Amino acid sequence: MLGQWLLDWKRPRGQRCSFWGTRPMGEALATRLRPRYLDLLVSRPALPLPEGSLDSEPETVERFGRRFPLAPGRHLEEYGAFYVGDSEASSDSDLEPDLSRLLLGWAPGQPFFSCCPDTGRTRDESARAGRLRARRHYLVERARDAHVVGLLAGTLGVAQHREALAHLRKLTRASGKRSYVLALGRPTPAKLANFPEVDVFVLLACPLGTLAPQPSGGFFRPILGPCELEAACNPAWPPAGLAPHLTHYVDLLPGSPFHVPLPPPESELWDTPDVSLISGELRLPAAWKLSGDPVCSSALNPRPQLELAESSPAASFLTSRSWQGLEPRLGQTPVTDAITGRRGIAIAYEDEGNS
Repeated sequence: MLGQWLLDWKRPRGQRCSFWGTRPMGEALATRLRPRYLDLLVSRPALPLPEGSLDSEPETVERFGRRFPLAPGRHLEEYGAFYVGDSEASSDSDLEPDLSRLLLGWAPGQPFFSCCPDTGRTRDESARAGRLRARRHYLVERARDAHVVGLLAGTLGVAQHREALAHLRKLTRASGKRSYVLALGRPTPAKLANFPEVDVFVLLACPLGTLAPQPSGGFFRPILGPCELEAACNPAWPPAGLAPHLTHYVDLLPGSPFHVPLPPPESELWDTPDVSLISGELRLPAAWKLSGDPVCSSALNPRPQLELAESSPAASFLTSRSWQGLEPRLGQTPVTDAITGRRGIAIAYEDEGNS
């Protein structure tokens, strides 16, 4: 089975192209195509670096979980793409994660084609890329409407995961949301269904470990990437269509060329009114009041009696439910003697007769 290589391409004698496949097959195909293309790139997976290690190939560009050997002065947005791999999925939710990342992040104005090595058929992926981008915009809107965010720690051994986790918690706190860190291993619908009070989940993992687009009935709540949370919580982030799609959380941290710092609390960006495209309701501006703890996500609300009570999203979620458990009704039920109850099994009690 072929892995994914990128063939960034310029059309014959004038177009740039990039290609994905296994190393022996990818290099063989690239050798045959180089006489026809002036600028041909062959990409390979960007394996995560252990914490504390250095990059052995600093001249390559890492995007979408892959490394591209770009020449000086070249930009990835100038290339088209040709994907060789399993691209015969019947629906967008069945796509390989590698292909879905490339379709989401590739420049919309550049051509993108795929080829299935088993059948030899090629297809234009522009329509599927448009559907994936629309799905991503929907997830960003869900994150903006969310009040409670669950941060899924999917990796603990990749470099800068602690810094990325602190950055995401700062984002949620700045936008007036609550965040909880969950270490559950690989996310499954059964695991995440145990947290019904969480509105959206954000998976913090290496680019090769992110999930493919999930079907609507797969998970109880949607799972986002760090880039979607950044777009939802950072008002200084570029609007849709202009912002890059980043698959590695390191690109969101300070020091990266894609890092966009949060505006100061007095900035007018925080006061801009916004309307939800899902519910149609007006989203109130978030009150950004940072506490001394940079990762603290709990707030204390003062009462008139000078008491302090912690505001719990779980308690707020419980009050909104129609059934909140057994009612104690203390002092409202008269005291009576114990009486003999019904006897038998549920399918046929003794006092029900033969019916």
